[in-house]
Amino acid sequence: MAVQDSEMSFWDHLEALRGTLIRSGVAVCLCSLVFLAFPHQLFYAVLWPTQPDFILYSLLGLDFRMTLINTEVSAQFFMHLKVSLLCGLVIAFPYVIYELWKFVAPALYEHERRAVRNGFLLSSGLFYLGVVVGYMVVLPVCLMFFMNYTVSDAVANTITLGSYMSLFTSMVFLIGLLFEFPTVILVLSGMGLVSRSQLRKLRKYAFVIVLILSAFITPSDPFSMFVLAVPLYGLYELSILLCKKV
Repeated sequence: MAVQDSEMSFWDHLEALRGTLIRSGVAVCLCSLVFLAFPHQLFYAVLWPTQPDFILYSLLGLDFRMTLINTEVSAQFFMHLKVSLLCGLVIAFPYVIYELWKFVAPALYEHERRAVRNGFLLSSGLFYLGVVVGYMVVLPVCLMFFMNYTVSDAVANTITLGSYMSLFTSMVFLIGLLFEFPTVILVLSGMGLVSRSQLRKLRKYAFVIVLILSAFITPSDPFSMFVLAVPLYGLYELSILLCKKV
């Protein structure tokens, strides 16, 4: 039987959810305050992929550099707030996952609790792995392509801070979320909803979906799409290994 408290009403559950959201929000805000206090260190890391000493460029022997501009009076201030909040969410991610676990656990059966607990334990590691892949590999590859692509010699690429941060967010944070796919599969498998044999039968469809997702996230050249598609498909194969043999 589920360990859910049958005496809890709808409003009790709503109150528990409110507490979960408040504690998670406070954790994110506290982590964000650290980044708000150190703007130069924060943006040194955020803007590092635009500099020639970035790791990937150094390894490839490339002399790549981007110069960003700001075209709005308040843009840098609000960008600092936005990036601090995003980084605060990244740092507080394990705690947010823990709070979600505490909220859903009482409503689950024992075998479901084990599945969800294992999934939550895996989720933080995969999320951070996705963030690293997006930051260290996918983002710089996309930057190199876009900066070297021109429709005419008469048109120079002049990139705004907002444009760069939009790409940075999608490449880093979104890829971190995509890396959560094996976590979802692990939970569903533990609940008996998916099996290893089912995922094996869906391999060819998964490959097509991975290519579509990669093309959507990195709408640039086939190479950058391939750079993202390889780890994403690797996650699908990892999901198969994590599944129960049924």
